[in-house]
Amino acid sequence: MKYEPKESDIQAFASYQGIKTRQRGDELQLENCPYCHSGKSGHDKWSSSINLKTGQFKCLRDSCGMTGNMITLSRDFNFSLGSEYEEYIQPRKQYRNLATPKEPMKPKPPAVEYMKSRGISENITAKYELTVQKEHENILVFPFYDEKGKMQFVKYRKTDFDKAKDKNKEWCEAGCKPILFGMKQCEDFERLVLTEGQIDSLSVSEAGIKNAVSVPTGSKGFTWIPYCWDWMRRFKEIVVFGDLERGKMSLLEDIRKRFPNVIKAVRQEDYRGCKDANEILQKYGAEAVKEAVEKARVLPVKRVKQLADVEKVDIYSLPKLKTGIVRLDRHLSGGMHFGQIVLIAGKRGDGKSTFAGQIMANAIEQNYNCLVYSGEMPDYLYKSWMDFQIAGPSFINENTNPDGTPNRFITNSRSELINAWYRDKCFIYDSSIIDDDEGEDLLKTIERAVMQYGIKVVLIDNLMTAIDLDIDRRSDKYDRQSNFVKKLAKLALTYDLIIMLVAHRRKNTGGNDANDEVSGSADITNLAGTVLSYDRDKSLPDTQRKLIISKYRLTGKLCLDGYVLDYDEKSKRIYGEDDDLYKNYGWNTVYDEEETPFD
Repeated sequence: MKYEPKESDIQAFASYQGIKTRQRGDELQLENCPYCHSGKSGHDKWSSSINLKTGQFKCLRDSCGMTGNMITLSRDFNFSLGSEYEEYIQPRKQYRNLATPKEPMKPKPPAVEYMKSRGISENITAKYELTVQKEHENILVFPFYDEKGKMQFVKYRKTDFDKAKDKNKEWCEAGCKPILFGMKQCEDFERLVLTEGQIDSLSVSEAGIKNAVSVPTGSKGFTWIPYCWDWMRRFKEIVVFGDLERGKMSLLEDIRKRFPNVIKAVRQEDYRGCKDANEILQKYGAEAVKEAVEKARVLPVKRVKQLADVEKVDIYSLPKLKTGIVRLDRHLSGGMHFGQIVLIAGKRGDGKSTFAGQIMANAIEQNYNCLVYSGEMPDYLYKSWMDFQIAGPSFINENTNPDGTPNRFITNSRSELINAWYRDKCFIYDSSIIDDDEGEDLLKTIERAVMQYGIKVVLIDNLMTAIDLDIDRRSDKYDRQSNFVKKLAKLALTYDLIIMLVAHRRKNTGGNDANDEVSGSADITNLAGTVLSYDRDKSLPDTQRKLIISKYRLTGKLCLDGYVLDYDEKSKRIYGEDDDLYKNYGWNTVYDEEETPFD
């Protein structure tokens, strides 16, 4: 029978291997290659993929380079593509054919007595056909029947195990197909209870719970999965009732990774301080075991929670960063809120950096620690511009150069005061430091600075130069932009930051949507919480710019007509009709008489 690739099989394989995926067109990209695991460093993630239409697999790592298809993956990783294809695509190891008794095995008295000592009744012992070896009455025999009633596996257990003289407490019949214990006794496909040990599954059955099974060789052995995969997938839900040790339940994470069923877990409090189901049975009775299963909770999907559990927040009272532009702050309900990317877009030379720098000055004034990455200006030039903005026109001296052009400067004493004001509040990325042994990673640097210096406001000026410092350089330009901004958005949310991102506008744009005019990937504007455009306008003088709010996620309120803002050449300050050009940033609270402001 020819196998035809199915998307569900491909997705199931990734789930079976516990590999994260993302879809790009017809390709299902895998975070880690199942063969090379993305290398020892883990830097080559997302280098492998499976085509959803053809089932073709490939890994692009030079040191790996594995290729194949779903049949290859099925054989190499013991993954079932369905019983109808088993013999064609996945010839298995030849297991022993065990003789299935014509009649159910009857438990011998020693087996019955031992199980009674563990809280298991004779009826349950008989139902699961437990017995002891003929020649060794101290060795329990657990027969494993598949769903069709065929014996496939046998396990043994010493009832009088002595650690000092016995080599093994449990062992299996050699050469048998590993399956789940209790498959034959399951009655329907509603709920399946999965335990680590056989006596635990019998304890669940003793509590009146149907469809209780256990794994054959403990929590670390998953050789049984290919032979029970299809059968287990038929159950509406799986309740994991593993061993609880040091606050962690066995089996749980592996089952969650490998099976698409609704997964439930017994609550930790319902273990009542016990290790497993049998200990609960012995100490607290069958009702406690039953209650533990019935109260099992659906395992939450990672990163998904109940909407009702979301804390109510007054969005208008959230902490805000005042930009210093009164009309903008008013429009933003008090200023920029934290936990977002603020995109500042505009054409080259129109003053985006200056605008962003002034917002940084206002952030420092509000006692928010700041970090600047300036990819186009050296640090001394960036500081010079920001010094002028902070000083203001009243504290900038001016004379004339020999060629008649104005020469503007800040006195040394005032510069010292401004530096003292900056100290421990504003930081800048040092691009002059080059370490050949360690590649630059701007995002990691930002994160370290956030944690070490208490940074709350980050300025990245600009995107195109910043992505060159991204550690991931394998993908194309648009993918790199997209991935970089996604990482920024996550960083902003994780640490409750405002990340201002300066980006250039596309050349020769003629569209009506300002959000579509940002150069690069569409994800840039999609991921931003606020998008501002700061541009020249042909109808305005050279000293004026138009500020447009083309996106504001918090309230949805936009301003596409824009505000007109003035630019003061002397101080590099930007201000609107409601703003004070001569605003005092507070660095000069105390100054000498000779430094008194002048008109």
